[in-house]
Amino acid sequence: MTSKIINMVEKLKDAEDRLLESMFQSEPIADDGFSARVVTRIRRRLWVRRLALPVAMLIGGVFAIKPATQLAIAVSKLLTVVPQGMLDVPTTWIPQAQTVVFGATLMQTVVLGAMLLAAGILGTRMLIE
Repeated sequence: MTSKIINMVEKLKDAEDRLLESMFQSEPIADDGFSARVVTRIRRRLWVRRLALPVAMLIGGVFAIKPATQLAIAVSKLLTVVPQGMLDVPTTWIPQAQTVVFGATLMQTVVLGAMLLAAGILGTRMLIE
């Protein structure tokens, strides 16, 4: 089923429209496969760009495993030296929130995590400057 609007437009064509249609109704130019090669090359480059970052992250992660484990071991040794009283966070520092969905301890953990994240971001910005 064709639309009435399309049929009306085709009936209302003037001489200029018919001339333009006849100019653009030519056979495609034989390019001996050049267009297909260009399209394949563009698609290949697109896939290379899409895969370059994940592959680089994977390779970097493989090289970073050993230093990350050494860092984790050093931090665990450091935490055994620090007195336990320094690691305890007083509950008065954590805002109390009353919610129905979350339990009180879960909400306190979320708030504490957000506070530590904000402190970490501010600390790294201060180190960068």
